Amino acid sequence: MVLTPSAVGFVDVAGLEALTGYPVRSRHRRPGEARGLPRARAVVVAPATYNTVNKWAHGIADTYALTLLAELVPLGVPTAVLPFVNSALASNPVFSESIAYLRRLGVTVLYGAGQFEPHAPGAGGSRLAAFPWHLALDAVPWPGGVVDDGGG
Repeated sequence: MVLTPSAVGFVDVAGLEALTGYPVRSRHRRPGEARGLPRARAVVVAPATYNTVNKWAHGIADTYALTLLAELVPLGVPTAVLPFVNSALASNPVFSESIAYLRRLGVTVLYGAGQFEPHAPGAGGSRLAAFPWHLALDAVPWPGGVVDDGGG
């Protein structure tokens, strides 16, 4: 499991480590530090914020997670992204261009009717329980039906 530094404060890191049997990573390895994660065979980016989608599409790799995405997509690792943005941010033309670019790269972007649809500004908290994780998990081939950790 790989998280952005911001996401670390929102999840139960110890619980994820116990569930997957692997460390949760949110930073680059230090020289000589063990890899700790198997090579990714599929990647799910969720919930993907406005910043994550735009930075990824524009080649900004300022976090470990974004660096992995910049590397794994060109290597052909099946990747799905499930955004979580409000309608004001989603209406910014930069976001639409980023979504289109990721799709051209071969990323499965789960955005639009029947997938993720933006919520009203300020309403994100009320939408968390209904976040459609299953769409992202169904969008990539999981080897042997087991959810891989997405690490690289």
